[in-house]
Formats: sequence, structure tokens, C-alpha cells
Amino acid sequence: MSQSQSLQIRCEQAGDVAVLKCRGRIVREALRTLYNAAISLPPMRVVVLDLSDVKMLDCGGLGALVFLHCWTSYNDTQLKLVNPSNFAREMLERTGLIRVLHISSVDDAVDVLCMMGSTTENENRVAS
Repeated sequence: MSQSQSLQIRCEQAGDVAVLKCRGRIVREALRTLYNAAISLPPMRVVVLDLSDVKMLDCGGLGALVFLHCWTSYNDTQLKLVNPSNFAREMLERTGLIRVLHISSVDDAVDVLCMMGSTTENENRVAS
């Protein structure tokens, strides 16, 4: 599989909030990538999965999202999916997973990102 087709995840953390920005294809082969990104995080209150750059989402990828949902629930962490691409949203709607996985509104995502910014500012002030 070429690099452009594989799943790439960029992680940003602030306090107890992590944003996993996904780019590429969430397919069966991506389960390990998604799993490794999740388990490498320290304990978090919220994990935000940004799906805006997801080009493909197949049944294996949907299974990976369900796995991540179960893993975060087991670890007392909120999982929020934000800004799914049109294709990702359509797949979540067609399979009914939109009722299981929490897709946050833009306002929710802005609130989380503002919390991250204020936490970072507070951490920077303490460090100064």
C-alpha cells in the first residue's frame, strides 16, 4: 500500500484532551495504526478523532472506530468524532453507527479546542 493511501495520524495533546487528526484511509489494515495511536496516549478525559481528511472508510475501518469507542469507554474516556468527510459521514449513517459513535458538532469541537488552548496557555504560564 502506498504512503498516500495509508492512514496517517497526527496527535496533539493539551492537558487531558488529545486530538487525533486522521488523514487517508481508515480500512482494515489501519486498525493497528489507530490502535497504536490510542494506546500510546497517557490517560485522557477526551479523545477527539478528526475525520475531515479521511478519504476511505470500509467495514474494517468502521470496526476500528467501534474498537476505539469500546477502548475509550473501558478507560473512562470520552470519544468525539468531529468533522467527518462526506464519505465518512455517509458510511456512518448507512451503517447506523452514527447512533453509537458520538459525532460532535462544530461548536463542540471549538469548545474542546478552546479548552486545549487555555490549558496550553496555563501550562505555559506555569512554566515561565
